[in-house]
Amino acid sequence: MLSIVKGLLAGERRSLAKAISVIDNDEPDSSEIIHEIFNKTGNARTVGFTGSGGAGKSSLIGKLVPSFQALGYRVAVIAVDPTSPITGGAILGDRVRMQNAVDDDKVFMRSIASRGALGGVSKSLRNVIRILDAAGYDLILVESVGAGQLEVEISKVVNLTAVVFTPNTGDNIQAIKAGLTEIGDLYIVNKGDLEGATTLFNSVLDLIGNTERKPDVLKVSAKTGKGTKELARNIDKLLKVRCSNYREKERKMLESELRDMVLNVIDQRAIAMLNSNDKYFLFIDELASKKIDPYQAAEQLAAVILR
Repeated sequence: MLSIVKGLLAGERRSLAKAISVIDNDEPDSSEIIHEIFNKTGNARTVGFTGSGGAGKSSLIGKLVPSFQALGYRVAVIAVDPTSPITGGAILGDRVRMQNAVDDDKVFMRSIASRGALGGVSKSLRNVIRILDAAGYDLILVESVGAGQLEVEISKVVNLTAVVFTPNTGDNIQAIKAGLTEIGDLYIVNKGDLEGATTLFNSVLDLIGNTERKPDVLKVSAKTGKGTKELARNIDKLLKVRCSNYREKERKMLESELRDMVLNVIDQRAIAMLNSNDKYFLFIDELASKKIDPYQAAEQLAAVILR
């Protein structure tokens, strides 16, 4: 395992890919890898792209990569794809839509499966970001799977969150209400060449852009490339303007991560204790015979396993 760590720190793509696989599959060596690289992380900046399925997030990221490279960034892309019900792995649809970026050997792209994680954000995502950070990628773009309002979780993992809208998705006002109006650092109306894009842009600007937070609102077209260079420059500016707040942001992100990890450990141990406790099955019998209600059963059983 140390050879993999040594390789990824040297920027070897094979070692990097292997390390990500170990982390993503939650193999026993995962903790050792993170232990070895953790003090070498914290240099990369991360931007998350979220929004409903079909908004064109993958195509947009593919167009943005060359613009970010022109600004001097070494770019990596993580696409959190839906989980295949057959293999449990990522469906890999984003590799098709980002083909130009994938074919660039200076860009590292990886699809990882959401595995049912809340908000379409893989549980391994934080550590995959750390691996890319340690390998020398200083800008990591994360695309979350289209999952509606639950996608707010990505804002807990990245430095900047970009919310992507697209016209012709029905009622514009309803689309905005369902579209993560509180977590975005900037809002993007993609497919700006389509009819209805200007109307949607104005709606987003009125309902979100003019709020107290005053996030940036831009209209672009991944298909034609119009506005994508300006968008890359805007993101670069935001990253630099907010660099003084990164330590505070990182602390909040670490706090959220630690809480999630502790709750996960407690959850696993509680399940193990329940499965080995005869009273658990007695309570199930009492519930089935209506001798006790679920609230009473949960309170009494929790008192038993937590004492």
